[in-house]
Amino acid sequence: LIMSEYILDLRKTVGHRPLLQVGASVIVVDSEGRILLQKRRDNGLWGYAGGSVELDEEVEKAAMRELFEETGLFANELELFGVFSGKILHYTYPNGDEVSNIDIVYICRSYSGDLTPQASEVSELRFFSASEMPPGNELTPPNRPVLKRYIESLAEC
Repeated sequence: LIMSEYILDLRKTVGHRPLLQVGASVIVVDSEGRILLQKRRDNGLWGYAGGSVELDEEVEKAAMRELFEETGLFANELELFGVFSGKILHYTYPNGDEVSNIDIVYICRSYSGDLTPQASEVSELRFFSASEMPPGNELTPPNRPVLKRYIESLAEC
C-alpha cells in the first residue's frame, strides 16, 4: 500500500487510530458499459481506482493521478458521480490502519492509454458488465456501497 506523504506523517503520530481520509476515485466505464475493476494487492479484493488526496491537491487532479498510477489510463473527461461518507465507508486496512473515508467519486467514459496495473498495488485489471460483477464479499468494503449505487443508477435510466 503506497500512502501519501501526508498520511504517512500523520500515521507516525497517531499509529493505527482512525484518520479522516479524503479519497478521489474513478469508475471507468468502457464503450460497452462495462466497469473497470482492479484486484488490490493489500486485501485481494476488487475495487475501482482511487486514493488519498494530497495536501492542497485539487480533487479532480487527484482522481486523474490515481487513475493513471493504478491503471495506466489518462482520463479525458470526468463526471462527478457523488460524494460518499459515513460509517459504511469506515475501513481498517490489512496493516491495521483505520480510516473514516470521504470518497469523491467520478465516472470516466472517455480515456486513453494502455491498461497497465500498478505493480505495487494492483495484481489484475478487468472490465465487468453490471450483471457479471464480483459478489459483494469479493469487493473491497469501502467500494461496495458506491458500486451498488452506480449499478442501481443504471437500472433507473
